[in-house]
Amino acid sequence: MINKRLLIKNLLAHNDENSFYDKKLQLNIGSKEGKAKFLKHICALANSNPNNNSFIVIGVQDEDNQIVGTDFFDDSKLQNLINAYVENPPKITYENISFPHLPDKLVVGLVTIGANYGKICFLRKNIWKYYSGSIFLRDGSISMPKNFDIEIKDENSATVNALEKHAQNNIELTLNGVFDFLEEHQNLTSEYLVFKEFFVVCWAGKPKKNKDTIYYSRVDIALINEQVKLFYSDLDEVSISWNKNSFKIIEYVLLGLPNNYKYYPLEEVEIQFRDNGSYEINSELLFTPPEFNKEILFHIYNSNNLLLEKLKRLQPLTNTQTKEIKNLPSIYLLCYLNGFNEAIEKLEEARPFLKKYSEEAYQYYKESTRILRKVKYN
Repeated sequence: MINKRLLIKNLLAHNDENSFYDKKLQLNIGSKEGKAKFLKHICALANSNPNNNSFIVIGVQDEDNQIVGTDFFDDSKLQNLINAYVENPPKITYENISFPHLPDKLVVGLVTIGANYGKICFLRKNIWKYYSGSIFLRDGSISMPKNFDIEIKDENSATVNALEKHAQNNIELTLNGVFDFLEEHQNLTSEYLVFKEFFVVCWAGKPKKNKDTIYYSRVDIALINEQVKLFYSDLDEVSISWNKNSFKIIEYVLLGLPNNYKYYPLEEVEIQFRDNGSYEINSELLFTPPEFNKEILFHIYNSNNLLLEKLKRLQPLTNTQTKEIKNLPSIYLLCYLNGFNEAIEKLEEARPFLKKYSEEAYQYYKESTRILRKVKYN
């Protein structure tokens, strides 16, 4: 089993960006331009590496290779984006890799693009300035458009195999990972679990009992063998369960209108461990958007717009408005889910002003966009 933290270190230490590896400071798929550039790099790396994995490391400064981290990104449906826009799509995984020097909420993102064995990837429809039928290939560290009669060469298999071999996990790394996790979360309920005598999962959270069910907030879950952070959130409520073969979480999100908030199930994620030393992560979206009276929503939507205008103009807020700031993103989300299509534009318009206003308000913005992304991809 590959220790993904070691793999990233090997990539950064021994290789500049090349035909099997790219690095980015952040991943932006919230805009058409960001999606298009991401798809371009996926196609180029897959076409340049027909018989081996290729990688994109996210959260690294380009100039000096400094690991600065990026936000935890838990979108298990990213493959759906690739499938929607790419003909002969490669299989990709996005993993959040923890590094000891980074704050809890920051990780390094690792996109692994699987071997496509000679199938040429190309765009199946237009996006941004790239046209349907566009083919890309890596030219050194750059993803370049190419003609359809490109020759697929296998030049990197030996190098990538060596990198992955040197990143193999061992018992010392696993034990150190368990001890580090438990020490880091000593103020929370924390536990380690062993599956199939091989896989080690650590989890931590702040418990809260509701009737006969225990829910957890401030949840952190990691697969120690690979140093992959499986789940992290400061805000959500999560139920956790397991048996000898699997580990399951159900995530709930708090949504609603003023004085009428409720927890709604968002997603179920189950990790199934097999006897042959492999595992599979399956997710199912459980979310059903709550419906509210359109007249009430219209009134609250307009109040949100007035509040946003005051933020943009740097006008002073009343005590009530100060309390309402953190709810502004979720209100726009609910309005959009209830048919106010322009609310999504308002949500994006609010992003820089919420970020400038307070870290808490910006966290609620990111939470709302995360829910929206999951709903869209499903």
